[in-house]
Amino acid sequence: MIPKLPPLAEVLDLVPDAVCVVDAEGRFLYVNASFERIFGFVPDEVLGRRIFDLVHPDDRAATMQQAEQVMAGAPQPHFRNRYVHKEGHSVDIQWSARWLPDRGVRIGVAHEVTELRRTELELEHRASHDPLTGLSNRHRLQCELQYAIAHATQTGDRLAVLYMDLDGFKEVNDRGGHEAGDRLLCDVAQRLQQGLRQGDLVARVGGDEFVALLPGCRDAEVAQAVADGIRARLSPPYTLPDGLFRLDASVGIACFPADGRDPDALLAHADRAMYADKRQRSRRGDADLTCGIAADA
Repeated sequence: MIPKLPPLAEVLDLVPDAVCVVDAEGRFLYVNASFERIFGFVPDEVLGRRIFDLVHPDDRAATMQQAEQVMAGAPQPHFRNRYVHKEGHSVDIQWSARWLPDRGVRIGVAHEVTELRRTELELEHRASHDPLTGLSNRHRLQCELQYAIAHATQTGDRLAVLYMDLDGFKEVNDRGGHEAGDRLLCDVAQRLQQGLRQGDLVARVGGDEFVALLPGCRDAEVAQAVADGIRARLSPPYTLPDGLFRLDASVGIACFPADGRDPDALLAHADRAMYADKRQRSRRGDADLTCGIAADA
């Protein structure tokens, strides 16, 4: 018996990716069996419909632009976008597409990358966030600060940086161990976020050191008001295994452009100001203690 090639459609139905053929206006002319598995629609539900109707609204403009490039003769082997599944959730797709001008159709092969994209986002988050508190880490702070400086330079806007160090945190670890310290740091992170304005960013840059970026902060007076608000948020007692605990924060302020024109200069200035604030409040505390002893005498 002489072997006969099966119909192409039967072969394409075995392909695990979705294979689509659309006309110049993007109307479906053909989809294989895997289309239903990936997008949820059976062929009869999409044939004649425009493919762009299924694209996630946020990705339609970019998808139309990519389609125009394909039809201009530039194949797109790794274009990604999102589609809306029949059940309503979004599906991440990586496309390979080509325009066949002699036939007036565009062929696309859709490979689902939803799980891959979820993993990528998780890795991106880990690379830019502190694993304990969930706040931004030093790397993301540097990137955001660089962007904020560039934006302020173009617009003539201002920004400020607050460098914060927790006073008395060592005692927490001494009293309750590192587990108690970690739990307190998470509480502090939550309070810091609640004490900032919309659009501000707070990062954990060390064991008990935090930095807040305040885009659009017009001067040191406004920055000081934000710092005072943060300290007020941090002042209510924290619950440790052996009882309540109060802590305070030393805060240093740096304003752009007066105190620095690049991230390193601003952070260094704010760091120095923070240590100056810590020394000043320590001396004030010692003076209060001395006055108390004298009064008792």
